[in-house]
Amino acid sequence: MANNHHYFFAVKLPYEVKTYLNRWVQMHDAHYPFKRWVHPEDYHITLAFLGFAEKEMLDQVLSKVADLLKNEDSFELTLNKLGIFGPAKSPRIFWAGVKESDEINLLQKKVFKACLDTGFKLDKKPFKPHITIARKWGIEKPLEHEKLPELKNSEGGDFSFTISEVALYETHLDQSPKYREYTLFSL
Repeated sequence: MANNHHYFFAVKLPYEVKTYLNRWVQMHDAHYPFKRWVHPEDYHITLAFLGFAEKEMLDQVLSKVADLLKNEDSFELTLNKLGIFGPAKSPRIFWAGVKESDEINLLQKKVFKACLDTGFKLDKKPFKPHITIARKWGIEKPLEHEKLPELKNSEGGDFSFTISEVALYETHLDQSPKYREYTLFSL
């Protein structure tokens, strides 16, 4: 196996998005007692999680994804809300979401198909674009997720940004940040 690391394709977020989310976390983390906050450099939107991969399969999927991305254009996304995965009394994931986007949905379908066509066994859950910001709720009291605020820019408007890169990331669970760019593709 290729160094026993996990691999995944993800939308690489611009610096200003990572900075914005990190500032939000620093201002609000005391109100949301999660056990593990994600390092800001690790913020991303996963398109396809590959898991462990042999180098030969990685090379094959990288070639397929490179071919399909060479004709893709950059696109806009807008942060909109916070949410959780898991029950309110013990959420597993705390995330920042983006407004519905045909562009990211189509991009994910193409990358996902390239991975399946290469032979990867992927999670078939419906795609829900999100940026994980914390994991594992830390107290007994349930999170009042229906009261989570919307994400806005400093003037109270939408926080929009351009997506212009997709990365294949390699995990390093013993490090922080945990994810390293293995390959980067420009849109």
